[in-house]
Amino acid sequence: MKIFSGKAVFGGVAIGRISIYKKDEQQVKRIKVADVEAEINRYHEAKNTAIEQLEKLHEKAVKEVGEASAEIFEAHQMMLDDGDYIDSVENIIRTQEVNAEYAVAITGDNFSEMFANMDDEYFRGRAADVKDISERVVKILMGDESGSIESDEPVIIVADDLAPSETVQLDKDKILSFVTVHGSANSHTAILAKTMSIPAMIGTDIPLDDSVDGKMAIVDGFEGKVYVEPDEDTLEAKKKIVIEEQNKKALLEELRGKDNVTRDGQHINLYANIGNSKDLALVMKNDANGIGLFRSEFIYLGSDHYPTESEQFAIYKQVAETMAGKKVIIRTLDIGADKQADYFELPEEENPAMGLRAIRICLTRPEIFKTQLRAILRASAFGKISIMYPMIISVNEVREIKAIMAEVKAELDSEGVAYDKDIEEGIMIETPAAVMIAEELAREVDFFSVGTNDLTQYTLAIDRQNQSMDKFYDPHHPAIVKMLKIIIDSAHKYGKWAGICGELGADLSLTKEFLAMGFDELSVSPGRILPIRKIVLETNVAEYKKEKGLQ
Repeated sequence: MKIFSGKAVFGGVAIGRISIYKKDEQQVKRIKVADVEAEINRYHEAKNTAIEQLEKLHEKAVKEVGEASAEIFEAHQMMLDDGDYIDSVENIIRTQEVNAEYAVAITGDNFSEMFANMDDEYFRGRAADVKDISERVVKILMGDESGSIESDEPVIIVADDLAPSETVQLDKDKILSFVTVHGSANSHTAILAKTMSIPAMIGTDIPLDDSVDGKMAIVDGFEGKVYVEPDEDTLEAKKKIVIEEQNKKALLEELRGKDNVTRDGQHINLYANIGNSKDLALVMKNDANGIGLFRSEFIYLGSDHYPTESEQFAIYKQVAETMAGKKVIIRTLDIGADKQADYFELPEEENPAMGLRAIRICLTRPEIFKTQLRAILRASAFGKISIMYPMIISVNEVREIKAIMAEVKAELDSEGVAYDKDIEEGIMIETPAAVMIAEELAREVDFFSVGTNDLTQYTLAIDRQNQSMDKFYDPHHPAIVKMLKIIIDSAHKYGKWAGICGELGADLSLTKEFLAMGFDELSVSPGRILPIRKIVLETNVAEYKKEKGLQ
C-alpha cells in the first residue's frame, strides 16, 4: 500500500480505480512502410474513428453545456474531412513511403503554421484546431487514449491540473473523485468537485505514471490522503465511512420539500450555484429554491468563438424553463484572471486578478455585453430570470450599465421582442471598495450577492489561485465577517435583499452566523443545500444571538 498526501477541498471517501488524465505530446517516429495503400487505409480508419468520437462528444456536450459550446466538435469533424488536409496526408504517405502517424503529424504542423501566419483573425484561430484534430488522429493510430475516460465503471481522476474548458469534455457520470498535483482550493476543478459533491484533493504528491494508473485506490477527502492498493484493514475501515456517509445522505433526503425556516420563524432562500445546464439535475435532486449563480462565463470558456445571441438565448431559455418559475440569477460574463478564452485576445498582465476582467471587459467591449444582455432579456420571457453584474467598484459603473441596458431594451421594444420589463438587476460585492460604498450602491440596484472568494482575496491581498498562499488565505478573517455585516445592513436599510454566492456561503460552521446577520439567501453548490437546510431548521436565531451577545 502506498499513501500520498494532499490538501482536501471537498470531503467524502471514494473507492475505485485510478485513471490518469494527461495531455502528452506524442513522440511520433518516421517509419518506412512497404505497403503505402495499406497505410493510407489505416489513416482513413483512424480518421473515421476520430469523427465518430467527435460526434459522441458533440452529443454529450449539447446535453451538458448547450448547442453553442458543442459546436467546436462539429467544426473539428468538418476539418477532418477537408479535402486539402486529406490530400496532404495521403501525398506524404505515398511519396515518402512513411507511416500514417508521421504523415498526420507533419500535415498538422504544416497546416497549423499556415493558419497561424494568416492576417485574418478567424483563420489564425484555426491553428489550434488543426493541431487538436491531428493529435486526436495520431492518438488513435498509436492506440493512445490519454486525456479521456476509457472505463466501464466510474474512476478516480488523477491529473496535474484541469482547466475549466477541459472539464467540459469529461464524462462526469464516470468520475468518483478528483486528485490533482497542482491547483488551489479555489480552482475551478475544486468548484466542479463541490458542485458534483465528490471528494477532491489538490497539491497531492502522487506520480502521474503507470505506478498508480489503473490501480485500486481510496481517496479520503476528510483527511487529505490517497491510498493506492490499500490493505484489507484500510479498505474495510474506509468502506464503513462510505456507508456512514450514505446513511447521513439518506437522513438529509428527509428534508426534501421542507421550507427553510428556523425554529423561531426566520426564512432564508437556499439557492444553487451552477456552471452549465448539466448541473440542473443536481439542482433538482438537492431541492434548491432556485439558482443563485449561473456562471455564464462557462458558455464562453467552452467555445472557440464569441457565443452568438441565439446560442446564448437557447441555453438561458432552457435553464429558465427547466426551473419552472423558480428564480434563476445569471451572472454576466466573468472572463479574465484565472478564466481565459484565447479568442478574447486579452493582454498579458502582471497581475490579471486586478486587471481587465468581468464587468471591465463588458464596459470596454460593449458589443459583447449587449449581445449577452439581449440573450438574457429574451430568455426572461420564459421564466423568472434576474441579472447580476460582477466586480463592481463604483456607482458610475452601475449607471453606465443601466444606460447600456436601456439601449438594449429600446432595441428589443422596437423589434417587438418580448421580455420581462421589470427584470431584477443586482450586483456582486467582491471588493472592499464596493463594501465601503454599499449604501450608495444599494440605492441603485435591486439586490446584492457577495462573492466571498474574491472579497477575501482583495481584502487580504492574497492571490487565491496561489497554492503557496493557502496557509494565509483565511475566509474567516474578522475583517471579512465585519464586511458581511456592513453589506447586509446597507442592503436592508434601502429595502433590498442580500445573499452570499461565494464558497463561504457553504461553510456549515458559519450558517448560524449568516442567519444572525440577517442574510436573505445563500447560494451554494447543490450538494450543500440539504446540510444547510438541516442547520436552518434546527436553529433558533434569537437564542443564538443571545448566546453570542449579539442583541
